[in-house]
Amino acid sequence: MDQYYLNLLREKYSTPEAVYTELINLEAIQNLPKGTELYLSDVHGSSAAFEHILRTGAGNVREKLENYYGDEWTAEQKDWFGLLISYPEYALKHDPFESAKDDDWYADTIIHLVKFMGFCAVKYTRSKVRKALPQKYTYIIEELLYTDLTQRKKNLYYRNILNRLISLKQAEPFIIALSEVVQRLVIDHLHLVGDVFDRSSGEEQVMERLIQHHSVDLQWGNHDLLWMGAHFGSKVNLITLLRIAARYGYLFELERTYGLNLRPLFLYAEENYEVTEAFRPKGLKNSSLLQEESEELLAKAHHALAVIQFKLEEQIIERRPEFQMANRQFLGKVDKVNKKVEIDGKDCELTDFPYDRIDENDPARLSYEEEHIVDTLIESFQRSEKIRKYMTFLLEKGRMYLVYNGHLLFHGCLPMDENGDFQSVELEGRKVQGKGMLDAFDMYVRKASQSPDSSEDYATDVLWYAWAGDKSPLFGRNKMTTFERYYIKDKETHKEKRNAYFDLRENEDTVKKILRTFGLENKSARIINGHTPIKVKKGESPIKAGGRLIVIDGGMNEAYRAATGIAGYSLLNNSYGFQIVTHQPFESVSGLFERGKDETSLKHVIDGKLERTLIKDTTIGTAIQKQIDILLEVVEYIQSQEILNEDKFSYDM
Repeated sequence: MDQYYLNLLREKYSTPEAVYTELINLEAIQNLPKGTELYLSDVHGSSAAFEHILRTGAGNVREKLENYYGDEWTAEQKDWFGLLISYPEYALKHDPFESAKDDDWYADTIIHLVKFMGFCAVKYTRSKVRKALPQKYTYIIEELLYTDLTQRKKNLYYRNILNRLISLKQAEPFIIALSEVVQRLVIDHLHLVGDVFDRSSGEEQVMERLIQHHSVDLQWGNHDLLWMGAHFGSKVNLITLLRIAARYGYLFELERTYGLNLRPLFLYAEENYEVTEAFRPKGLKNSSLLQEESEELLAKAHHALAVIQFKLEEQIIERRPEFQMANRQFLGKVDKVNKKVEIDGKDCELTDFPYDRIDENDPARLSYEEEHIVDTLIESFQRSEKIRKYMTFLLEKGRMYLVYNGHLLFHGCLPMDENGDFQSVELEGRKVQGKGMLDAFDMYVRKASQSPDSSEDYATDVLWYAWAGDKSPLFGRNKMTTFERYYIKDKETHKEKRNAYFDLRENEDTVKKILRTFGLENKSARIINGHTPIKVKKGESPIKAGGRLIVIDGGMNEAYRAATGIAGYSLLNNSYGFQIVTHQPFESVSGLFERGKDETSLKHVIDGKLERTLIKDTTIGTAIQKQIDILLEVVEYIQSQEILNEDKFSYDM
């Protein structure tokens, strides 16, 4: 072996025995069952529902209780124990647990939790389980977990640990710690297939939870890139996400959470805009969350942000003709006298249009006040420590797509024409399509992140195109009719034609073609999508193309539930195959305890009984096998040196 290479290995494995031990360990790991993966998408700030899915393992905690206790426990006992595991802090302060708490109850509960934790940990190595344990309790948990209670002296030892825990008033924090370990063990890895942000204000809690998660990856959605683009310098992305926040009534929350300076915006909007119906925040007409004056201010700010957005968009369209979006430039076609605008060759009547806010000689030019508002907002947004923390995490953990365990994950679509051919988009003179398109957008995201002080560079503009461009793999429609929805009553102008991909993905041959472009030839390979809410109440299925493609956007956020009829999907993939979980609206933790069980999910097994998938069959297994191959070379080298020297070879040369 190359001496430099050997020296690097020696730093990690100081003796031949260390090499042998690691080789044995890795080969043993390869034959363990793969852990359970959880796929989620389109959270859109729904922090309570997201938290509930993680705490329950999308129903996996309750299923494992069923497998472990079977007929030994009643369904009611298993339901309550599942609630204790999922919400231990709440459970210990409320009946039936609060009134049952005494030393015997503490001891019995800890014993059951430890045994059940051992059941959940059976597919993991001791080393991996140790990493899941809270440091302050690691020794105690391991002693309880691996003690043989059939031996009398060991049983006494076990009981002594429990008694001392209880006498030191540590039983409750210990129960909470054990419950959190179980929550972690039932889901080995989390995939979030896009869209943490927008539609509601819970993105802070969702992001904090993701950052704390032990094993997670993300595939960016269009709303994620809206925020990332804003942090990387895109003024129009920032104004757009703030407009959405005003539309859905949580702009004030963003101001408080991230320390945004919205004062210039509010002063300008108050002075220059009237309240119009189209700009009232959605869903808050009868809400007590906002006082009437605040709601009116929000409506005025909403309108001001929309106008600034349209101007900034037209500036990008003007400087990037290759985006081919000239048909979305309307401000210069506004007829102030007749109160009309030309759209696709047709004159359309305008309603509540702010003619005085548009310069007829240069319609896309921002006024001095608007320039000041934008500059103030971008400065405060980019200086926010939380925003920086969250965007850095998205950049490090995220990407446009992921091939993992033989499956392809991406949020939106691969733009196609009606014949099933990949459509292309020209970026800096280079046409990209299919996999190459996703690779190109990924590259531009990372390039834009390197120049946050530049707001008009090409990469930053591409991050806006990803939001609204007709060939964007994250948008997937021929146009975004925001302007029409605000100012034109003719609903024909509101229509957005979705890309042919969304119909063609029903066809198994199309899905196979896409998979092949990513090097996935195995008949078990699947595509996992988000982005488009599945209209369950109209009979639409999330399982498409004979099971080769699964869409997991079921409307977790309340804004989508009227269309979907449910509160989201999640997807589980354990060592036996896929299960899709249908979620009903999550109301509150107190509601769960009033009912005494979690009724928010229903599982459907996609795969029949398959041969069990082992670690060696996974993406991680491929990486482990590379390590094994290297170690086998080292072993061969060690053994050859021992033969040459006719005595035990000294690895430490």
